[in-house]
Amino acid sequence: MSEQHIFAVDLGASGGKCFVGTFKGGDFSMYEINRFSHDGVSFFSRDRTKTVAERCYWNDTLLYDNIIKGLHRFRREISDRVDGIGIDTWGTDGGFVTPDGDMAGKIYCYRDHRLDGMMDEVKRRIDPAHIYEITGIHFQPFNVSNQLLWFIQNRRHTLQPGSLYLPMPTVFGFYLGGVEKIDSTWASVTQLMDCRTSDWSEDILKRLGIPHEIMPEIVAPGFILGTLEDLLADRIGLNRAPIIAVASHDTASAYAAAPIRDTKEALIISSGTWSLVGKLIPKPITSASAMKYNLSNEGGIENIRFLKNCMGLWIVQELRRGWEKADGMEMGWEKIVSLVTRAKPFSAFIDPDAPCFFNPPDMEAEISQYLLRTGQQRFTDRGTLLRIVYESLAMKYRTVLEEISDACGAPFGVVHIIGGGCKNELLNQFTADATGLPVFAGPDEATACGNIMVQAKAVGIIPSLVNSHSLILDTFSIKKYEPLNSPQWNKRYGEFTGILTRA
Repeated sequence: MSEQHIFAVDLGASGGKCFVGTFKGGDFSMYEINRFSHDGVSFFSRDRTKTVAERCYWNDTLLYDNIIKGLHRFRREISDRVDGIGIDTWGTDGGFVTPDGDMAGKIYCYRDHRLDGMMDEVKRRIDPAHIYEITGIHFQPFNVSNQLLWFIQNRRHTLQPGSLYLPMPTVFGFYLGGVEKIDSTWASVTQLMDCRTSDWSEDILKRLGIPHEIMPEIVAPGFILGTLEDLLADRIGLNRAPIIAVASHDTASAYAAAPIRDTKEALIISSGTWSLVGKLIPKPITSASAMKYNLSNEGGIENIRFLKNCMGLWIVQELRRGWEKADGMEMGWEKIVSLVTRAKPFSAFIDPDAPCFFNPPDMEAEISQYLLRTGQQRFTDRGTLLRIVYESLAMKYRTVLEEISDACGAPFGVVHIIGGGCKNELLNQFTADATGLPVFAGPDEATACGNIMVQAKAVGIIPSLVNSHSLILDTFSIKKYEPLNSPQWNKRYGEFTGILTRA
């Protein structure tokens, strides 16, 4: 029986992976073929007024080169034929391509400080309630609405006639095969797409002064975008493989791989640098309570991801990065687990989503200042600091669960944690304890898995995504965590919510 192979590129904000999904008969397997780290790169540049500003850019050349390395390895080790190529990325950022096929400058990283204050500028131009009613997307400093408004205000003179804005997944589809379209899952999070029509909102674009002609066409997940460029395919030794619009916002791909039985009762947490906490619903909810809670209606695959962005493991990653600079060596995750386990519970709390933690120069110092501002004791012990972050994250998950439950008018019965963060057993157990609900963790490579399954449906390997759930459960280990210490967490939850109002 012949094998069919799908190539999935999964680019996160701190690392990238290339996977191969192999289908043979009724069996499915996944094979990691390339993994690499990357990060935003800071420059210190003088503008026309001679003011020095920090600018943070993505190294798109490095990312593209690693995609090509993955394809070469696929050709060497697996086959000269691939049945589909799909790319998912984090849900913001992009660049402009000229009519001659050149990228017009570097691609800004979403944590770049040029966006400081742009969210308020968007709100000054359009009533926030009006934006939310149309787009269903909550306000974040990195939204593409803010990014394109900044560009129009400050760099429009660099835009050549006929240039096109390419979202991050499209950038790499363009490099591979001249792709110039974006799927609705990624477009939905820009705060520029109408959440009910899945088209760019003419009203929002007009009020922000963004020309409609620079925006790419929006297509549905599963759309065949094009094929691998002839010269590139020949260079690698591959067929002219179809390039497929997956759920190219990585969270949408991850949610597609969550093996849930009942969408009505399941809270889903896509855990990584960010934690995307939400549930699948049939239609957008843009009520006053949903807006008050800052909940987003992100495009899914024939559904809506009703969710909230939480800071996730970014704070731990930044603590680890700072300690590596101080120590000259990286702290292993086993050491982190050991430190957290030995630390005293509930020493203090932070709001992981406080703006001060978004991109500070020194995360440890920022946590110390936060504790002092909120009338709590300051700690320098690394284990205590890490435990504060982990416990605060679990408490924040409970807060978001309660907000979503209120906005939907329905309770939750189970939590599913997917993505790389689901390997963090401490946080999984803390989440079960904080919410008082059973937690199912896995698959850890949910994003790549969802990417593969959307492609498999597009080329006819599987009839529907419903069929993918049994394949996922047969392939990946799903671990269950029962609440163990909920009464103590319940007792402390009031202290946590008090901190949220005090900061």
